[in-house]
Amino acid sequence: RMKKYRSKIGIGIVLFIAIVIGITSAILIINQAWPGLLINMMVVAFIIYVFTSTYYIINGNDLIVKSGFLVHITVKIDRIRKIEETRNPISSPAASLDRIGIFYNKSDYVIISPEDKMDFIDQLKMINKEIEVILKKDRLNN
Repeated sequence: RMKKYRSKIGIGIVLFIAIVIGITSAILIINQAWPGLLINMMVVAFIIYVFTSTYYIINGNDLIVKSGFLVHITVKIDRIRKIEETRNPISSPAASLDRIGIFYNKSDYVIISPEDKMDFIDQLKMINKEIEVILKKDRLNN
């Protein structure tokens, strides 16, 4: 059975992008630099597209990571060694800093941010009971 998880969209990332785009747009408007403003608006449209098209699918033994037309990664769930919570800001198919690293094969990994992180981890663990899960200490008390 297939299960789809949308990427969590973090308010911090959205605010940062909004501030940067807002300031640059204001400068472009003041300087009447309309081509630059058009480029800024195209960047906004692209960011919205990427954020809304980032998701993760668990289908059989496959974990499929999609982010627009840029990212399409398939991970064999039985090859996942470890899942670890992280706030690593490295570029990844995750629209939030509330992230998990998926470590698979010998040295591969992908950082993602499913909305329902605990259900997502539980689904992976049902398929591969050998996955080591490392959560932040505060989550263990919940």
